[in-house]
This record gives sequence, structure tokens and C-alpha cells, in this order.
Amino acid sequence: MSHFFISRPVFAWVIAILISIAGVIAIPKLAVERFPSVAPPSIGLYLSYPGASPQTINDSVVTLIEREISGINGLLYFSSSSDASGSASITVTFENGTDPEMAQVEIQNKIRAIEPRLPLAVRQIGITVETTSSNNLMYLGLISPSGDYSEQQLSDYMVRNIVEEIKRVPGVGRVQMYGAEFAMRIWVDPVALTGYNLTMEDVTLAIAEQNVQISPGKVGDSPTSGGQMTVHSLTAQGQLETPEQFRAIVLRSNIDAGMVLLGDVAKVELGAQNYLFSNRENGQQSTSAAIQLSPGANAIATSQGIRDRLAELKLAMPSNMDYSITSDAAIFAKISIQKVIVTLLEAMVLVFLVMYLFLQKIRYTLIPAIVAPIALLGTFAVMWLMGFSINVFTMFGMVLAIGIIVDDAIVVVENVERVMAETGLPPKAATEQAMKSIYSAVIGITAVLSAVFIPMAFASGSVGTIFQQFSLAMAVSILFSAFLALTLTPALCATLLKPLTEHDHKSVGFFGWFNRNFHNFTQKVTAGVAHLVKRTGRVMAVYIVLVVACIYSFTLVPSTFLPEEDQGYFMTSIQLPPDATVERTMDVVSKMEAFTLGREAVDASMSILGFSFSGTGSGSAFGITTLKDWQQRGGSSTQQEVAALSDYLSDLTEGEIFSVLPAAIDGLGSSSNLSFQLQDSGNAGYERFQLIQKEFLEQAYASEKLSSVFYEALPETSGIHLNIDRAKARALGVPFNAISETISTAMGSNYVNDFPNNGRLQQVIVQVQAESRMQLEDILQLAIRNEQGGTVYLSEFVTPVWQMAPQQLTRFNGLLAVAVSASPAAGFSTGEGMQEVERIAASLPTAAGVEWTGLSLQEKQAESQTVWLLLFSMLVIFLVLAALYESWSIPLAVILVVPLGIIGAIASVMLSGAANDVFFKVGLVTIIGLSAKNAILIVEFAKQALAEGSSLVDSVLLATKQRLRPILMTSLAFSCGIIPLYLASGPSSEIQNSIGTGVLGGMFTGTVFAVLFVPVFFVFICQFLERVRRNPFSSKLADKG
Repeated sequence: MSHFFISRPVFAWVIAILISIAGVIAIPKLAVERFPSVAPPSIGLYLSYPGASPQTINDSVVTLIEREISGINGLLYFSSSSDASGSASITVTFENGTDPEMAQVEIQNKIRAIEPRLPLAVRQIGITVETTSSNNLMYLGLISPSGDYSEQQLSDYMVRNIVEEIKRVPGVGRVQMYGAEFAMRIWVDPVALTGYNLTMEDVTLAIAEQNVQISPGKVGDSPTSGGQMTVHSLTAQGQLETPEQFRAIVLRSNIDAGMVLLGDVAKVELGAQNYLFSNRENGQQSTSAAIQLSPGANAIATSQGIRDRLAELKLAMPSNMDYSITSDAAIFAKISIQKVIVTLLEAMVLVFLVMYLFLQKIRYTLIPAIVAPIALLGTFAVMWLMGFSINVFTMFGMVLAIGIIVDDAIVVVENVERVMAETGLPPKAATEQAMKSIYSAVIGITAVLSAVFIPMAFASGSVGTIFQQFSLAMAVSILFSAFLALTLTPALCATLLKPLTEHDHKSVGFFGWFNRNFHNFTQKVTAGVAHLVKRTGRVMAVYIVLVVACIYSFTLVPSTFLPEEDQGYFMTSIQLPPDATVERTMDVVSKMEAFTLGREAVDASMSILGFSFSGTGSGSAFGITTLKDWQQRGGSSTQQEVAALSDYLSDLTEGEIFSVLPAAIDGLGSSSNLSFQLQDSGNAGYERFQLIQKEFLEQAYASEKLSSVFYEALPETSGIHLNIDRAKARALGVPFNAISETISTAMGSNYVNDFPNNGRLQQVIVQVQAESRMQLEDILQLAIRNEQGGTVYLSEFVTPVWQMAPQQLTRFNGLLAVAVSASPAAGFSTGEGMQEVERIAASLPTAAGVEWTGLSLQEKQAESQTVWLLLFSMLVIFLVLAALYESWSIPLAVILVVPLGIIGAIASVMLSGAANDVFFKVGLVTIIGLSAKNAILIVEFAKQALAEGSSLVDSVLLATKQRLRPILMTSLAFSCGIIPLYLASGPSSEIQNSIGTGVLGGMFTGTVFAVLFVPVFFVFICQFLERVRRNPFSSKLADKG
């Protein structure tokens, strides 16, 4: 093959140009994103049951839905939450690879099947089924700098003019409003109502009857009676539009009692549809919305689409209204990609400098410099064909590959130079002779380096997706590199290189100094190897000790899934006691705002009252603090700002206040903390499970390995249970449905129907006025009309009982559960924190299960696959080499060096205080391949020398002497390509440091030990085979090696 391209260099150039053109065409077409779609797809179900308690929603709605969806194909797990605001949500998470659109359709079909069994109020409002994510791409705010617009007006404007427009932007999934549009609020005065001998039911019925759409038709429309000459459309006032019109609704009209209007018994106004949330931005009232990505959407492209649409919508906004983007995850994503691209360019420059150091001629250095970009361009073309994107994983794969893809070209160029110097042949003839001796080595190296990544494709879960991104980028670039090494590189050597009569390395200046020292170094290494091969037994004993140390040290490396990154913002959750008022919550939020906005590194602060990680309620609040650009912070990081805020708020002991960083990967949890569900696996029941939760929390607080442990749920609070004497109510002629509707409408609110308001249908909601529902006595004074037309008060058959009641009920996989978040204490990894959580759960006297979710679940899955992944990679290398060498024994000389590379990676990570994360695992697989590559160069040439008649020891010494230069050149080139990762700082540096640290350490020991130990391995195995062959009883076991 090489002979053909040496003779036809133009043909080789044509192929290379076509590969380059394909890559240039593919690059603009490739999506650019921080991470690919790694998180398992999730579908969210959202419903409302106004006035219902968490237990009522759970029993009458949630459990029905859970039973229906529990058998859906591809289901990973599901969780639900029902709270005292009358809202419930169910999140259904599917296995990776599940089509979210098909899953959504299947869930909707399941909902339709049970819809007739659901309460009327739930069916009337409807159940929303959407693709969902635990992370938000962007927080969007709407403010009035001059204060001309109230929060309700801002919310209504956002709902009307912004939310639906944003939903139509490609890539946008769900838009969660933390505000409400206008509604016609009917605030009923129960005293006035009773005075007119009316009930809440009279009010709702009158509104339902008189606020209806009328379709009066036409006068003179066909068929006519004959002679009709004109047609006239009829119109009539149907649906009411203004508060004045609603006040005029007739509740009762007769001659004796006169006319009673709605305005006589109620205050009617345009208010908010609900009063769950209140928003602040930089100390000013605002409204806000969280925007989530749809499954598989590109964060950077979606963010840009949202910004473009907002710029268009801004043109139509009032002059004293403006939008703001408090946080945008795409900013960090874009910076991360830019940093990796810069790292890639830096790596290429360093690699070429190393090549020039060893080759010392521009022509020789130019050949690998031409081949490497072509291999990368070819990789981009294949990525486009495979549907991959330009993301952190694929780009890191290319950074790692930079030092590898030049290896084959370096081996070819270096060998051609050696042949020309030793034989005096011209470049073309020397290239043909050189390719004959290294052809099998190039094939072997390529086969090993490509095959080592094959097992990564079999990893499951999110870690499997990550590994696939790495493996494709690296394996494809290596394959292109090998193809070009056998086609374009020999063609370039034959045409670009000049004839040599001897090694024409400079003997003066820096290069002269380098050459003399390298020659002396080569002699010393060869002498050292000669010393070692005479003591194979001792060396093998040392090797066994190193392998044992490698295995043991691997168990000591703390584990985590991904390193925690400074993404430019952090979140704060505030949960005060359940009886805390909005005023108390506002005081805490104001303190937080004043502190954060006074920090030099902080750019903006946004707060949402009524919502936290724990749930919704008056004592809940949530904050987003956005930092300035990394270069403008004065050296501060999000971790430092979180610590400063936590220290400032540490004296507030009346609730739980904590700040966390966002999750490393979108969709895998809402934060970077450990996330799991403490589950009532023993069916202990609600009361007993509360005690289990308390005991778990006490032990978690006492543990030195855990910190910031909290339940993502609202605590119990005192409540009033209404005991309804149904027999007495029946005796008084009061139907139970009237009791239910009266209480629900008065205390919870009742959505009656809709009214048109400036081109949009909005809700008409009836509820008792605020001052008439503040005390228990207000409930008991509510009046109901009995079947005889008389008035009966609730106090006549309802007895209130004070008791503790849940504000929220949460379930996981159909069992009572509570979501828990925790951080590893300082000095401990997430893996150690997870082990501690499992230990505490196992120690509880009553059975309680731990079900990991989000990032923690993916870390658990990755941990269980790591050892098998490494063993599988080593097995693949061995099988590939066995096939290439037609021997079961010679590949052992190569595979035995692998642990010596791994031990360097482990030592490097332990010394730097890093952890065993996904990037470290990818680095280990890479080290396995690179260690084997160095061994192949020695074994291949020793095997050739042995076949040509040299003695066993002379063969390995000759191989060591001849291949030391290309081994060190390629290894140093690869190491220099990793140095930018190891030394990275600023945004996205955590990931770069993680992968660079392990790979650099592994490359060092893998290279040093390969040079020293592989010759010993080769001699040891050959001597062992010789002894086996001499044994007549074992001759049948000897292979061809």
C-alpha cells in the first residue's frame, strides 16, 4: 500500500485534500454545546386541585396516575410531590436512549384512560404533560426601572407577550413562571352574603349562568321564507369583560326581596391568578421565569435564539419596562468550548516544538505538522456523519489525540531518516525500505490505540454517553492518523526530504548540546537495560510489588462523578419554619441581597419568594447570585462567594439556609450536591417514617463525612382537621357536595369560568375576602342552604381539631419517600459521602432504603463499571496483539506494562488531591493504550532482530537503543499536548486539570517503565517458552510465539 503512494504522491495529496474539504464542510454544520445530551430524558406532569390538602391530592390523583405509569417501557424511576398549595407534580425519568416524544405520548394516553376517575376540579384545570429537566438554562426577569408597573402588571405582561414567544424558540422545553397573569377575583364578604340569605354556591352558580358566550346567529339567514332581501348578524353581551360588569351580576331578583347584585356581597377586581410567588431583582420588584431546554436541544443555540427573540420583543415593550437575564448556563458552555479550542491549539504548538527539538529540521517537522490537522479535519467529518457535536468531551478527545496522531507520522519520519543516514539511500528508496520495517508496527499501534476505546462504547447510562463521545473522537482521529501514515506521510517523505549521508544532527549550539546529551542518555539507558535483563527474576519480583501497589492505591483514590466547576453563579435556598410569614421571609431575603450586592465579585442577584428546594410556601425563598466575568472578580470564585454568604447568614438559626453550585451536567440534578431519596421501603407508614427521617438527619449531622444535609421537602406544621358529622348534616338537609364546595370555594378558591381580557381568556376565581378567613371562627360561620331553603352554619355539624399535618407529601417509585441533599464534608469525596449515607441508612432500626438520583445515580453506575471497563480494555489489547503476532505469549510482553502506566496516573491524582471521576477514567483508558504503544515499538523491533539471527539479549538491547528516540519523542510530544490541560486556570479549568493530572502522571511512568521493563518482559517470556519447549510433557502447550 505504501509503495503505491510513494510512487504516486499526487494521489495521496488528492485523498488528503478530499478529507480536509469534508472536514471544512462539516465544522460549520456541527452543533456547538458544552455537553451532549447526557441526562436521562424526563417527563413532568403538573396539576392543580385548589384547596385540597397534600393527602387529598396524593390519594385521589397522584396514586392513580402512578399506578398507570409504573409499567411504561424504559422507565428508570418516578417521583411525585403534593403540597398544601393544591399543586402536585410527577416526574418520570426514563433510561438513556428513550425517545422523549414517544414517552410523552404514552404518558398522555395513560392519563386519558384514568381521567374520568379524577376529581372535577382537576379535570377542569387540566393536567400538563411536558418534557422537563432538573436544571434551568436561563432565568429571565422583567422589571420596571422607574417603578411605574406593579409586580402583577409585569407578570401579566410576561405571560401575554413573552412566555408564549419564548416557548416557540427552537430548543425551549418548559417555561416556568414565578408570577401569575391577571384574573377576575371575586372577594366575597360572608357576613354580607348571610345578611342577604345567600350562600357561596349562589355566587358561583350566578357567575356560571351569566358569564357565558352567546351565539345569537343572524336575521334573515337561510333557509328563508321567501322575499327576504337582507341578512343581519346578531350580537349580544355574553361573557363579561370588566369588574363593573361582574359587579352587576344578579344574585337574586324578586318583587318582595328586591335585587341583590354581586357587588353587594363581594369586592370585584383584576387581581393575580394566584399569590404563590413574589420576585425581586437587585432589590427591586420584578417578575421572573425559568427556561428549560427540551431533550437533546443545544444550549448555546437555544440561548442565542432566546436572546434574539427578546431583542425583537423589546421593541414593543413600554419605554419604562425592560427585560433582564439573571443567569444563562450557555455563557459558561460557550466559554468552556472556547477554552478547549485554545487548549487544542496550544497543544498542537507544543507538540510541533517537541518534534522540532528531536528532528531538528523544518522539513522533517513539517510532515507531521501537515498530517495532524488533516486527521483532525477527517474526525470532524465523521462526527458530523455520526450526529455528534462539538462539545467538551469530543474536544478533549481531540486534545488527547493530538499527541497520538503525530506518533505514526513521527515513527515513519524518524525511521526514514535513520535508513537514509545508515544506508545512504535517496529519500524515495529509503522511504520504501523504512516502510517495510515499520509497517506492522504502525498497524499494531493503530490497532491497539483504536481497540482500547472499544469497551467504552459498551458502558451504560450517562457515563456511557460520555465515554462514547471520547472514544469516537479519539479512535477516529487515530485511524485517520494511521491511514495518513501509510499513504500521505511516506509520499511526503519521498518528495520533501533531502538525501543524508549520516545523521545530520547539529553538533554545535543548543542542538549540539542536546544531541550529545541524548546520545549519552541512550547509552546509559541501554546499559541499564542490559543490567536488568540479566536479573529477570528480581525485576519480575519488583514488578509484582508495583502491581499490588497499583491495585491497592486504586482503592484509596476518592471517587466522584465530575469535578465541581465555577459556572459563574450559585443558588441559595431559604426555608424558614412552616408558620413563617412572607414578611419574615422578606427580611432574610433583604439581608442576603444587601450582602451579595455589596460584594465586589457579584454582578446581579435575583430572589423568588414562595419557592425553595424544599417546596412552596410563605416561608420559602430561592436566590440566584450571578458573578461578574472571571477576569473582573478580583480573583474570587463561586466557591469562595458561597462560603462568604454562608458565613454571613450563619447567625440566622430559625430555618435552613444554604447555597450550592449548579449541577455539573444539565439535567442531572438541580445542584452539585449528593442527591437521593430516603424511602420507606419497610412500609412503616407516615408517622413512623417521620421518626425515621428525624433519626437519619441526626446521624447525618453527627457524621464527620457529611455537611449541609437537608430534606428537599417542607416540614410538618400545625393544622386544623375538620370533623364533619355527616349524619347530622344529612338530618339538617345539607348535601355533602354543598359542604365540600362551600369550604373549597371560601378557603381555597374556586375557578368558575373565563372572561376575555384584551384578547386573552383569563380565569374568574371566587374566594372569601382575606379578612374573613384569617381565624378558625370564620370557617365555622360559613353558611350553607339546606334542601328546605333554610340557612345552616358549618358550626352546627363541623368540629375543628388541631393536629400536626404535612405541608407536602413526596413519593418515589410509588413508596413514601423524601428527597435529601447533602455535601461531602471538607476533605471527603462524593464517593465517601455516598458510602456514609448508605451506612447511616443501614443502621436505622426500621427499614429505610436509599435510592440515588441525578448525578449521584450516574456516579454509582460509573463506579460499578470502572474495573470491568479497564479489564475489558486490557483484554481487547491482548486479543488484538495475539491476532497480529499470531501468538498468545508475545502480547504478554506488551500487556504487562499497562499497570505501570496506571500506577503513575493514580499517584499523580493522589498527590494533587484530585478524585477518581469520569475524566480520570477516560485518562486511564488512554494510558492503557499509550503504555501498550511504547511496548509495541520495542517488542516489534526485538522480534524482528530475533528473527534475523540476533541473540535474545542483543535483540532487546538493539530494540531499546533504536526505539528509545521515537518512544521519548512521541511520549514527550503527547505529554506536551497534555500540559495545557494540567496547567489550565480560569473557567472550565477544573475539568481540564482533572483529565490532565492523571494522564500526565500515567504517561511519565508508562514511558519510563516501558523502556526499562518491556525488554525484561520480552526476555522473561521468551526464556519461559524455551523451557516449555524443552519439556516433552509440555511441548503441546507451546504456541508459535
